[in-house]
Amino acid sequence: MNIKPLADRVLVLPAPAEEKVGGIIIPDTAKEKPLHGKVVATGNGTKDEEMVLKEGDEVLYGKYSGTELEHEGVKYLIMRQSDVLAVIA
Repeated sequence: MNIKPLADRVLVLPAPAEEKVGGIIIPDTAKEKPLHGKVVATGNGTKDEEMVLKEGDEVLYGKYSGTELEHEGVKYLIMRQSDVLAVIA
């Protein structure tokens, strides 16, 4: 991975959006944005807040959290640790 988040930011690989609901195929334009994903990289934290999240954590985040970016054809979200709502155990 060539992307290293700074300070209290994390790089999240969003879960794929559902393709099919109850036998109905959903077109790309109508798919719901996933609200969970996997942390693939973390910053070092700040002097006021240590980094609690680690690589490999499955997390839940808000619908409009983070900034989308694409690297080598893969779409990621980069967001502050405080934008993460929960860790899925």
